[in-house]
Amino acid sequence: MSDMQDTMLLGLEGIKKTILHGGTGDIPKYITGAKVTFHFRTQLCDDERTVIDDSRVAGTPMEVVIGNMFKLDIWETLLSSMRGGEVAEFWCDVIHTGVYALVAKSMRRIAEGKDPVDWHIHSCGMANMFAYHSLGYDDLDELMKEPKPLFFVMELIRVQQPSDYNRETWALSDAERLQVVPVLHGHGNRLYKLGRYEDATHKYKEALVCIKNVQMKEKAWEAPWLKLEKMGNTLTLNYCQCLLRMEEFYEAIEHTSDIINQHPGDFKAFYLRGKAHAEVWNEAEARQDFSRVLDLDPGMRKAVKRDLAVLNMRMEEKNHEDRDKYKGMF
Repeated sequence: MSDMQDTMLLGLEGIKKTILHGGTGDIPKYITGAKVTFHFRTQLCDDERTVIDDSRVAGTPMEVVIGNMFKLDIWETLLSSMRGGEVAEFWCDVIHTGVYALVAKSMRRIAEGKDPVDWHIHSCGMANMFAYHSLGYDDLDELMKEPKPLFFVMELIRVQQPSDYNRETWALSDAERLQVVPVLHGHGNRLYKLGRYEDATHKYKEALVCIKNVQMKEKAWEAPWLKLEKMGNTLTLNYCQCLLRMEEFYEAIEHTSDIINQHPGDFKAFYLRGKAHAEVWNEAEARQDFSRVLDLDPGMRKAVKRDLAVLNMRMEEKNHEDRDKYKGMF
């Protein structure tokens, strides 16, 4: 039976496991709240097997609490196939390694004693909404632009059940919450690009919950609060972008209006609300929102022009249909 369990993972698409050093005992139970301590080494699949990250070099093993918005979903899967003391190598295909660069960035920053999130707020046009900016490490930028299959060599040191250690660690600290935000954001963007809009909304929502939990403790409208507010608005607008794709236009109008009421200078919110209004035939409101976008950011002229052309065409078609409909009535 035990061999069976070890090879079960091999059935998962895009993962191959090789045990380098057998562990002992049964496979531990990974229940929510269990704390897992392990070493990991990440390598490229090139001839040199280039090492990207190595926790032994960093000097401390990783500690992760299961169910705490695991930094890298795939690691939870890999570790749950291992016994205590086991060392195994996992080859993981791109589908599982897409957000590795984002996770690695926050782990490196912590190892360097820096804040896991560099609070560089990008004020950029709509086109950049899902674009990636430099992570501050060349090798990670490379991986972000073009995700590759990776090897993870994992050594499972121990698994402690919630009763074996202080339960308090279940609750994410504020620092951990903020650390997980860019990772969830990145997950959401990748899912959006893959056309998995509903899955993307879950990631954006999870990130928003983290931000709101930390923001509640800050004084409203002061600098730290405003930084979080800005991050939250970006996530909300990405969420609304998904809603438009899912044809949930009224919900998109509601969320963008909330942002506009608080921040009347946010052109992205006006732009997305204008698009939503156009979809539900609110012609006057759509025109008004698009004209606000141009007041706030003339650089949006091209995009707005295109949307207004579509709106004109749709209104013409609708008027035409309405005329035909009423023609038969008189």
